[in-house]
Amino acid sequence: MTPVDCRWMDLARQLATLCPPRSTAFAVGVVIVDADGNELARGYSRETGPHEHAEEVALTKVAGDPRLATAILYSTLEPCSQRRSRARSCVQLILETGVPRVVMAEREPNRFVADPQGYEVLTAAGVDVLEACR
Repeated sequence: MTPVDCRWMDLARQLATLCPPRSTAFAVGVVIVDADGNELARGYSRETGPHEHAEEVALTKVAGDPRLATAILYSTLEPCSQRRSRARSCVQLILETGVPRVVMAEREPNRFVADPQGYEVLTAAGVDVLEACR
């Protein structure tokens, strides 16, 4: 974990404060950065609709961008491994884009999902996942 990682995470935390409140969902912010340290996209939970997750919002903004293959995704919460409102989880979306590194501020509590497995699924697929910058 570097000071640069923590600066990007601070931005993700600021984005999380923009989330419309919802008692049945977390407020999450995400920033995606390319290998040269340039911001590719940002997003926050429910930014574009009532069921959108932050990772989903940000990844949609850069869909098909070849820079995702060397990008870092910063999220204030462990990407979801299960979704009730969508066919694909945020973990699946990340794996489909080929993002090789995810930095998350904390693990997903089991408040809405009985057994969150985002960290485990990502690492098993070869993604470098760091939990830090609390």
